[in-house]
Amino acid sequence: MASSSNRSNRMEVPEAKAALDKFKTEVASELGVNLKEGYNGDLTSKEAGSIGGEMVRRMIKKQEEEMNN
Repeated sequence: MASSSNRSNRMEVPEAKAALDKFKTEVASELGVNLKEGYNGDLTSKEAGSIGGEMVRRMIKKQEEEMNN
């Protein structure tokens, strides 16, 4: 079981990392959260959660749109 938790932190498509980082930066900017290059451990849980939640909402919306076309 321990090995499965390691796999969940690994990117399935490593080339997508740059695109996800750009997406995260764009979402954070729109939400008024200042991200800096590298470590952002000074973010509050609310700030970090709002970025992640909005990213997921947008990804789901895009997938739903693609499935409807």
